[in-house]
Amino acid sequence: MRPIRSASAGSSCTGWHIDEGPESGGHPVNKQVMSEMMDGMGAFIMGRNMFGPIRGEWGDSDWKGWWGDDPPYHAPTYVLTHHAHDPIEMEGGTTFHFVTEGIESAYEQAKAVAGGQNISIAGGASCAQQALKAGLVDEVDLQVSPVILGAGERLLDGFEPGEPELELVRVLEAPGTIHIRYRVVK
Repeated sequence: MRPIRSASAGSSCTGWHIDEGPESGGHPVNKQVMSEMMDGMGAFIMGRNMFGPIRGEWGDSDWKGWWGDDPPYHAPTYVLTHHAHDPIEMEGGTTFHFVTEGIESAYEQAKAVAGGQNISIAGGASCAQQALKAGLVDEVDLQVSPVILGAGERLLDGFEPGEPELELVRVLEAPGTIHIRYRVVK
């Protein structure tokens, strides 16, 4: 299973990640979805925009991601980019590797280190589109929150009608968020 996870912007869209539900332990559905997204993954792949706000050449930026010194990935994480960058080793087992050769190269590198575990295509939209078009995705997980952003990349832009073919697997509900899973029909 190589699930795609939707990428959201702003705390109102991603607040379910840090859900302060029952007894501050989080809503059970959100906890389940977060566990499925993160636990036991052998590697992650993401786009550069998900990694950070730096555009163009990296220059002398010391940016290490949105997540602080201990990102939630705890596995090798491959960042698609047009600009080479040395790997960044973080606490907790996350090392960001920067891949300039495209999604297939990132996937092969992730597969080589995943040890048979699942690989998560963490997003954003362009990364997910590339992975879907390359046939690397078995499942698509979407989190829908009632927030109108007004702009941004559309996840399923650039596909022919009916492609990819998706089959609904489940819908889970938590306060303010619906978690939807589709299987990619191959």
